[in-house]
Amino acid sequence: MTSAAEQAEHPVVVTNTEGVATVRLNRPEAMNALDLATKESLLSNLQELAADTQVRAVVLTGTGKAFCVGQDLKEHVTQLRSGEPLSSTVESHYNPIATLLLTMDKPVIAAVNGIAAGAGASMAFAADARIVADTAGFNTSFAAIGLSSDTGSSWTLPRLIGYPAARELLMFPRTVPAQEAQQLGLVTRLVPAVELEQTVAQFAAQLAAGPTLAYASIRQALAYSAGHDLEASLAHEAELMARTGSSQDHAAAVEAFLSKTPARFEGR
Repeated sequence: MTSAAEQAEHPVVVTNTEGVATVRLNRPEAMNALDLATKESLLSNLQELAADTQVRAVVLTGTGKAFCVGQDLKEHVTQLRSGEPLSSTVESHYNPIATLLLTMDKPVIAAVNGIAAGAGASMAFAADARIVADTAGFNTSFAAIGLSSDTGSSWTLPRLIGYPAARELLMFPRTVPAQEAQQLGLVTRLVPAVELEQTVAQFAAQLAAGPTLAYASIRQALAYSAGHDLEASLAHEAELMARTGSSQDHAAAVEAFLSKTPARFEGR
């Protein structure tokens, strides 16, 4: 088992308990800003978790007072002065991270423990659920430093809160407090900060005990239908129904219904 001292040396710490993998950004001194080491570690860990069939729910959170404030600008300014294009890290890190969060075959929870800004906010938007501490907030922040949006926020944000509100938050960034974020539709569940960890653990355990294949197929159906017409979306639904309809989970759930016993899902 990794000791606390060893964990402190890693920019991303992953723990796995009873099918729930918690991915914790671990640079509290930098408000979990995303430097190269953190981005590479986050991406590789998400890839491993996406492929791990024993993991049935993923929690993304931050250590300390922040969830994640996005790109590490101290590191970025050095790269900028050297002429390295920002698009390189978008293509190598942010795009695949967003894709994994949105499409892996298991639900993703963002446990927003503090400020989520820039790519940090975008990662939270990509989750299936955002459980947010009442002391937290969101700030897209991109336009404030002369940048367009990344990490999928131009895709996720309008789908969460509508086009006009998304355009306002992206073009005129400001910190949106947790209570206002809930009113906008960015928050799945708002909790006192002291209750965040317990609430997330209970919700994640519920998801991990649920029908993982069904969750995955619903995620895929929603993503597919966003870019396809009705005919294609219906055909895709039929494909996903063939997958879930022949699953052990479905058969077991039907038997449980008939016998009036609780369904037990195994994720296959």
